[in-house]
Amino acid sequence: MITVHHLEHSRSHRVLWLLEELEVPYQIKRYQRESTMLAPEALKKIHPLGKSPIITDENRVVAESGAILEYLENKYDAEYRLKLTDEEEALQSRYWLHYAEGSLMPLLVMKLIFARLGQAPVPWLLRPIGGMFGKGVQKAFLDKQLKLHMQMIENHLVAHPWFAGKRFSIADIQMSFPLLALNQRAGLQQMPATQKWLETVKQRAAWQRAIQQGGDINLQG
Repeated sequence: MITVHHLEHSRSHRVLWLLEELEVPYQIKRYQRESTMLAPEALKKIHPLGKSPIITDENRVVAESGAILEYLENKYDAEYRLKLTDEEEALQSRYWLHYAEGSLMPLLVMKLIFARLGQAPVPWLLRPIGGMFGKGVQKAFLDKQLKLHMQMIENHLVAHPWFAGKRFSIADIQMSFPLLALNQRAGLQQMPATQKWLETVKQRAAWQRAIQQGGDINLQG
């Protein structure tokens, strides 16, 4: 039995979603965030970094979202429900699978951090300076970079229904988290094709079952 070490409001929703798509039995071990919004120390008993998502499959521990999705697809998608046979689509899927965490999420995390420089726990005397510095970095660098990425994603989804091309794949599952974060924090009003894609994946029965199992996702903080 696969165990998903599930942290609330986290990337591990994607693991639950894939397992539901593949209809693979699993169990959930739940973890609550600390008041700092960090993962609890208990996760370090499973993996040295103590971050979610993590799965255990018999005696094997697998961490990192992309690695977990690839592992589950390779081992459990014998019926080719999501596995791609077209070489070009497989290449596209692999690109977006790694792009999500390697290129897009770092920008979103940095934007969140710089947006909070004018808030607690920054000492109150430093908050005005921190706030101005954070806004300056966002305006001068982060917002311009995000705009470039958002346009690339939108252009791709204008031309293709899914990230791999014609077929739904683990790339869509992987891209869901950063795009959900982007939607909740900034909105997708200028990205109608991306907004349509997100609405479409939310209607998938497996997505909805994953929400029922793991809880809703709130990334507005």
